[in-house]
Amino acid sequence: MSGWKKSDWRSKPRVQMPDYPDQAALNAVEAKLSKYPPLVFAGEARRLKEALGKAGRGEAFVLQGGDCAEAFDQFSADAIRDTFKVMLQMAMVLTFGAKVPVVKIGRMAGQFAKPRSAPTEVIDGVELPSYRGDIINELDFTEAARVPNPEKMLQAYMQAAATLNLLRAFSTGGYADVNEVHRWTLGFTEADEAERFRDMANRISDTLDFIRAAGVNSERQHALRQVDFYTSHESLLLEYEEALCRVDSTTGQNLAGSGHMIWIGDRTRQPDGAHVEFAKGVLNPIGLKCGPSMTSEDLKKLMATLNPKNEMGRLTLIARFGAGKVADNLPRLIDTVSREGANVVWVCDPMHGNTVKSNTGYKTRPFDAVLREVQEFFAVHKAEDTIPAGVHFEMTGLDVTECVGGLKEVSYEDLKDRYHTACDPRLNASQSLELAFLVAEQLTSRRQERLAEAG
Repeated sequence: MSGWKKSDWRSKPRVQMPDYPDQAALNAVEAKLSKYPPLVFAGEARRLKEALGKAGRGEAFVLQGGDCAEAFDQFSADAIRDTFKVMLQMAMVLTFGAKVPVVKIGRMAGQFAKPRSAPTEVIDGVELPSYRGDIINELDFTEAARVPNPEKMLQAYMQAAATLNLLRAFSTGGYADVNEVHRWTLGFTEADEAERFRDMANRISDTLDFIRAAGVNSERQHALRQVDFYTSHESLLLEYEEALCRVDSTTGQNLAGSGHMIWIGDRTRQPDGAHVEFAKGVLNPIGLKCGPSMTSEDLKKLMATLNPKNEMGRLTLIARFGAGKVADNLPRLIDTVSREGANVVWVCDPMHGNTVKSNTGYKTRPFDAVLREVQEFFAVHKAEDTIPAGVHFEMTGLDVTECVGGLKEVSYEDLKDRYHTACDPRLNASQSLELAFLVAEQLTSRRQERLAEAG
């Protein structure tokens, strides 16, 4: 973008960002980070934008998922592998339902900062600053732990670099072989409670048997052994984002080097705000969370600012309303997009609008409400004759008990057993794959209806 500088956001109103007490320490960290290599590269970001463009036209489907907030103390190779594994399983099931490629985007290698509903929290009469993610401060409820520490940006960078290194190895080193992925899926469907999904799993098996019989196998076709896997996070801590911003030597454009895709949250999408100012100048695909408070006027301004060339794949609108509220909000936004002639990718985030507090004090998300919002998202797009291009889940490959419901029937009483999230509740591995099968049913139904209409 001509005339844009990566520091321009500093002159704009800022929200949901910490005030660092030691400016000299912050300056030193930013200077150090600015010399580090970027975590991702411009060519990768452009490939993702192209893949998202296909999803916006109905030629692909987006699966975006991962941690609510990555934590330093939960970082391990096993945790990365398990989440990657479940996302591959989900993608295989969705591919079968949609009969188009699935664009796989992890909420990984950068999802360290979290917006908060209040700047402070009170426990037992003591008021302290809110925890804002491990890249900013610490979860321990002490005055010292809650002081923003810029050195944490360096630890976040190192963890993100290690995560990306492992993800790239898994993606291209044979771990993602389509036959192995399906064997994992079969393990899920062998359980008694997963009987309704067994038929789809068997049909996937038949398809793989057929292509092997036709002489197409993973030894001959690299596409069966490896996948494209991208990373994304909320672009919240702009000091970190600016420090990792780089100029692409081939085009002269600016790249947000912190992740392939960055998004702007529902709390930070002010058209004249700092977060929009930063995002508008980078070449990466941009996500924009759209909650019930999004007005048509703001959406028009944001689309014009973030996607002035109206490129399909540049801007993804991530709808997050809550079950029962989609029909009240999504149609008016679709109408705004249509009236503007804007090219956008519509993705459903059924997590953030469905958070409730149990009587035991734990935040949770009912599986049924998550599914219902996805179904409502598809129903509205069917009525509007527009394209539901993807889903966005907070999930983990770990066997946690944070969201209630699902085939294994996690109850409110079970929440205390394995409640490990530092912020918001995540779907566990079983719930994630179950949801993939249910979304695949929606995709199959939509595809069959389109075929019938085409005669």
